[in-house]
Amino acid sequence: MGYRYQPQRPRIAVQVRSKRGASAARHGAYMTTTGARTPSTETSASATPASGTTRINPSTWSGYFRYDQAQLRPAPAQLLTLAGQGAIDATGQLQHPGDVAAQLPLAMANVEELLSAAGMDLSDVLHLTIYVTDVDAAVAVYGAVTERLDAVGATPPATLVGVTRLAIPGMVVEIGATAGR
Repeated sequence: MGYRYQPQRPRIAVQVRSKRGASAARHGAYMTTTGARTPSTETSASATPASGTTRINPSTWSGYFRYDQAQLRPAPAQLLTLAGQGAIDATGQLQHPGDVAAQLPLAMANVEELLSAAGMDLSDVLHLTIYVTDVDAAVAVYGAVTERLDAVGATPPATLVGVTRLAIPGMVVEIGATAGR
């Protein structure tokens, strides 16, 4: 599965009202509610009562990668910041040096382990940043990320960043995250 850019749909203007009653026009954004976390062409500006999260997407192409362009959320009571996680085992050894396909799911597992230790899961992630030394290889195996996100219905805003190298020789994937509940 390769990435294919799809042209943007016509833009709409949505009025968003803050808690203080101020109103601001959000021109050009598709706003969809949380709930079903599959790509959709629906355009709605209401948030679900359960989470209060409003998903904001100017187009639908990011749905393929299971992330939203932006999310408007209530302030969390707790904020968890994760250091970059790689394919490092419990003894501190890098696993599968140079192999993006093998390192990506292991790095995700390490992110999930830290979230679990804090009583959270991927649905609590506010933002993911995925650093890779080979963007094309990462996109080719990005299913390792989307499968885990799909399991909990999460679509956190995410950034995939190509870098020349990471801190540990042979590490080709590192994932940073911020979570809140």
